[in-house]
Amino acid sequence: MNILLAAIDTNSVAASAGKAFYRNREQIAFYVEKYAPNVLSAAVILVAGLIIGKWLGNMLMRKLPTGGRDPPIRMLLVRAVKLLILLLTCMLIAENLEIKLLPLVAGLGVAGVGVGLAMQGVLSNLVAGLTIIFVKKFRVGEYIEINDVQGQVDTIELFSTTLIHPDRSRVIIPNRKIVGEIIHNYGKIRQLDLSVGVAYDSDMNRALELVRDILARNPRVIKDPAPIIGTGTLADSSIVIAIKPWTALADYGPAAAEINKALLEGFREAKINIPFPQREIRLLPGSEIRNVAA
Repeated sequence: MNILLAAIDTNSVAASAGKAFYRNREQIAFYVEKYAPNVLSAAVILVAGLIIGKWLGNMLMRKLPTGGRDPPIRMLLVRAVKLLILLLTCMLIAENLEIKLLPLVAGLGVAGVGVGLAMQGVLSNLVAGLTIIFVKKFRVGEYIEINDVQGQVDTIELFSTTLIHPDRSRVIIPNRKIVGEIIHNYGKIRQLDLSVGVAYDSDMNRALELVRDILARNPRVIKDPAPIIGTGTLADSSIVIAIKPWTALADYGPAAAEINKALLEGFREAKINIPFPQREIRLLPGSEIRNVAA
């Protein structure tokens, strides 16, 4: 009897499982039939949106330089266009999947307040980056100094600005550290600050002419604006000639070394004395000199 009851229970469980599986299969078939076309069309829309965004971004990168746009502005415009296309694509996908956007936007708005508070630093860098790009306090390729850091501007992005230091290292500055600070913009040329001392009995006109000739023969020295050359200071043992030519950024270091070498060789050849620092000691009558043993 027990065996018979157990067999009946087993059969009933199997029948119930079969009915449940059949109902689940019907539900799966219903959902597949109802939503599969929408999901497939959403996937097609997503792929098409990504392809269109990439194609349009590449086209803008090719076309915008002919209009005289700066690289950061081109990158910003390209990213904005890609983001806009992606946003439109997501809206089309949501509409295709019958997702209500209004509740979603309201929820994102509430969550955005908390996210905004947590990302104040990131957002401040973003706003500062937009300010730098559109105000154009400096451009890519110019040499700037800010907050005791200097270098040639390599890239200007939305969140940070990268400088190439003279030692070829990279300095990455958050944009919020730039906006509102004092910026020394050298542009694309720099001025050397050199000097050389000559003896007081030297012919100054000849010495100045020799310096002008050395600068004129150096290919790294920019001719316009003209170098500044003149008597700088009257030192204790020499007359110091101030030499301040301009060079391109890449020639700043090599030009200084070449000019100093040419000055030394030129003054030696012209018999113009570059004196050593000298001190004159006078012994007054009646003074005694005592030798102190080491």
